[in-house]
Amino acid sequence: MDNQVMPREQLGVCAEGNLHSIYLMFNANEGVETDLRPCIANVAQYIYELTDQYADSAFNGFLAVGANYWDSLYPAARPAQLKPFPAMNADNRNAPALEYDLFVHIRCDRFDILHLVANEISQMFEGLVDLVDEERGFRFMDNRDLTGFVDGTENPKGRSRQAVALIGDEDAPFKSGSYIHVQKFAHNLSKWNRLPQKKQEDIIGRTKQDNIEYESADKPLTSHIKRVNLKDNDGKSMEILRQSMPYGSVKEQGLMFISNCRNSNNFEKMLESMVHGDGNGNHDHLLHFTQALTGSSFFAPSLDFMQTKAGI
Repeated sequence: MDNQVMPREQLGVCAEGNLHSIYLMFNANEGVETDLRPCIANVAQYIYELTDQYADSAFNGFLAVGANYWDSLYPAARPAQLKPFPAMNADNRNAPALEYDLFVHIRCDRFDILHLVANEISQMFEGLVDLVDEERGFRFMDNRDLTGFVDGTENPKGRSRQAVALIGDEDAPFKSGSYIHVQKFAHNLSKWNRLPQKKQEDIIGRTKQDNIEYESADKPLTSHIKRVNLKDNDGKSMEILRQSMPYGSVKEQGLMFISNCRNSNNFEKMLESMVHGDGNGNHDHLLHFTQALTGSSFFAPSLDFMQTKAGI
């Protein structure tokens, strides 16, 4: 395909992992859409250009628009599968929805650069939006979640990241865009750490120290891996690209779970499998030790889409 007709994706959508991250959630002020459209395009372009400026520290990021705010900002066209966060509840397992208008996700191997850029982005948005929530993520040990297990092992590698995360010809106006789902999980680590290691491993479905996945026959139906490794009707793996990182302080800590995908269905099916289970009472037992505090649905358009809609 001619590269000239391929819209430029936001580089942070498919980027490899980093040491640090900042997540900014904004809500727009009333009636600012005319001014906000060019501002959003400028912020996204600014993040894109900083990827070169701060290449030595692997800076990257993306901007995404909330499902509930999309029509206010871009009323003429909507991504085919963009819908509000699929809130779910079963027994004491809760996946609530807490929607925001804009999400800015920036990552880097130097935290001072992230801090500088986050402040600059906030200034660019001044008078148009309010910063509602901010979290700062970090790499923990060798890419582990705070539970002590390696996270993101199943992630697609290399060019497969683009194939999983970016829309292609199936929704041509939104080519190179991505559906983003964000959940902030707070872990009950004191409860988790009281479990024997073998019990923890059974709940995850892989060994803790050397990160070896259980054989399929040995995987409990309630293990996290069993619940999220799904196949579609054709037997093909339903993949997402996870851009998750641990966050928090001693007081509250957990995982900022971020799913990037070319469709919204794969994430929704995984969440359903975790919360509601397989119809035979087998839900994800990891949810006994972590609680979703938020659930937000966004779309990260291509740079070209944002610039065209802003008249740039």
